[in-house]
Amino acid sequence: MSGPSSDGPIQAGAAAPEFTLQREDGSEFTRADLEGNTTVLVFYPFAFSPVCTDQIALYEDVLSDYLATRDVTMYGVSCDARWSQTAFREKLGVSIPQLSDFEPKGAACRAFGVYQAPVPTELPGANLIFDGLDATAARVGQA
Repeated sequence: MSGPSSDGPIQAGAAAPEFTLQREDGSEFTRADLEGNTTVLVFYPFAFSPVCTDQIALYEDVLSDYLATRDVTMYGVSCDARWSQTAFREKLGVSIPQLSDFEPKGAACRAFGVYQAPVPTELPGANLIFDGLDATAARVGQA
């Protein structure tokens, strides 16, 4: 399977690219964090935008308990600064941890093939599910 491209998200079966995101506490989240864990990365363009707000709130309502019972971790990912993401999560009252691709702007989103230029946003609702055994994309979709 192919890796990231300008034609869209990485394909199911492709290995996760090398990347670095920042957690809300400032620590790094990398490809190594996918290994050994089934993980859903939900890419969204902007914190506090109407569609993204609805998307993350819906995931919290519908999927959080379902995923937790299956030992799956979900993260929200955007190009917002980590402080914006923390405020977004707290304002919504959701438990989904947020990951920042702020600096360098969109580098991880580009690696996953979900960055849209010229506006620095991700494909709306791009969801990448990674198999924890070897950090390969198990499923790729959009909300």
